[in-house]
Amino acid sequence: MKGPLGFNADDLMQETLAMQRKLMEGLQLLPSVEDVDYGVTAREAVWSDGKVVLYRFVGDQPPVHARPLLIVYALVNRPYMVDLQADRSLVQKLLALGHDVYVLDWGYPDRSERYLTLEDYLLRYIDGAVDALRARSGGTVDMLGICQGGVFALCYAALRQAKLANLVTMVTPVDFHTADNMLSHWARQVDVDLLVDTLGNIPADLMNSSYLMLKPFRLNVQKYVGLLDILDDKAALEDFLRMEKWIFDSPDLAGEAFREFIKQFYQDNGLVNGTVRIGGHAVDLSTVTLPVLNLYAEQDHLVPPDASRAMRGRLGSTDYTESSFRGGHIGIYVSGRAQREVPATLHAWLLARAG
Repeated sequence: MKGPLGFNADDLMQETLAMQRKLMEGLQLLPSVEDVDYGVTAREAVWSDGKVVLYRFVGDQPPVHARPLLIVYALVNRPYMVDLQADRSLVQKLLALGHDVYVLDWGYPDRSERYLTLEDYLLRYIDGAVDALRARSGGTVDMLGICQGGVFALCYAALRQAKLANLVTMVTPVDFHTADNMLSHWARQVDVDLLVDTLGNIPADLMNSSYLMLKPFRLNVQKYVGLLDILDDKAALEDFLRMEKWIFDSPDLAGEAFREFIKQFYQDNGLVNGTVRIGGHAVDLSTVTLPVLNLYAEQDHLVPPDASRAMRGRLGSTDYTESSFRGGHIGIYVSGRAQREVPATLHAWLLARAG
């Protein structure tokens, strides 16, 4: 007979025995699990500037589409979330669809990069990579900006639009002051001048801790309790470890660029208020007239949907498309649903504008 809580002593005993079996099987399985890595697709370096390297992904077949697709990722993580593993790789899906795919790898900034600015990242590194791709292809470039990389891509398009054909943004904030933006509420209270003047570069561990504390129970407790359920499943365990390795393999952030980004975007909401300046150049989203596809995640706690949907109406483009997908900030490019839907949507949109 079930008790008032819906279970009895026999249920508890069976659950305990099942957990003991999982723990014993896990202890036997763990020694056979080798080190995991991410970034499964072969790649070749085609351009570099200091620690920043432009890689071309090499598919099984030559690309069908002549125009290169450049992925610009955020500074806070390694870019290989888009190529995590063979069955969770946005890159491999795009290669299979015939695209010529490239990614900018920002490297790991050290003390020598302490004074890099947003101007360096946009008008030196991104612009240099775009020029290298234009020299290779003889034409314009399609750009896919992800998260902070999407903010960079929008600003770059406002400043160097003639070099681009199409722009795709993914989980990219435009309005940094939406009520449900937990990260913004934190960033707007930070004395960023004191932080950067004290630390120089911003340590990756500090940033990771900040992100984890946005959902402390889910990301610090529940996730690892859930690990017990997969201790006897080698493939699932390797998937978990691969994700953990990516999360905690984060670069430090160049201090001056961090200072500028927090002040201009999080604190001043510069894309909405029209106050962003990169170097001496004003960024005006209304000057972006090229085709734009904006992809966002419906359960994103880092870039809430309203933060991304704010792009609508602020661009000068008459060809603006908005698509949402179920999932969170990471799930939009690694979940099974996203692997089926996102590459197909991106491909169809680019194909319609391939001319």
